[in-house]
Amino acid sequence: REKLNQIKQSHPMGTCMSVQGNASFLKRTKLNLKPISQESTNVPHTPTTLPPRFSRPITVLTDPSGDDIFRRYQFGKELGRGEFGITYQCLDQETGESVACKKISKSKLRTEIDIEDVRREVEIMRHLPMHPNIVRYKAVYEDKEAVYLVMELCEGGELFDRIVATGHYTERAAALVTKTIVEVVKVFS
Repeated sequence: REKLNQIKQSHPMGTCMSVQGNASFLKRTKLNLKPISQESTNVPHTPTTLPPRFSRPITVLTDPSGDDIFRRYQFGKELGRGEFGITYQCLDQETGESVACKKISKSKLRTEIDIEDVRREVEIMRHLPMHPNIVRYKAVYEDKEAVYLVMELCEGGELFDRIVATGHYTERAAALVTKTIVEVVKVFS
């Protein structure tokens, strides 16, 4: 026991222990955690208080369209989810147009690479050429919580879902889809 107390004192974060077999002898206890006020930051950390939480605000974009997307767009139903964000159908309150808005949560951006990926996605969207089969960029907003990428609403659905729904594609239908894909690729070459 004395050795364990020495270890605890030298490692203020506690110790880890691997327990083989039945661990029923370990008791679960609830700590009475109290937040630390701004004035009490000079008080040493004790197990009954939480240290002050510091988070660095992340700025992803250098030139967003604005910082209050909710002033212009009304968010509607969820259209899809990805690793970093959720895409919603939105209503542009100025024009009445339905658009899609991808909300990329900053809390999911854990590394500099993640942040750079979002910057790159925005730059790619901004530079896409005008074409009937390429989604159009509308605007990008950023606030403390997220980056919001506003784009044209594409209601045609996923090609894969269409193929699964029909069971098979005729040669003519497959040729039309392939022609569209080749036309889009040709725009970028």
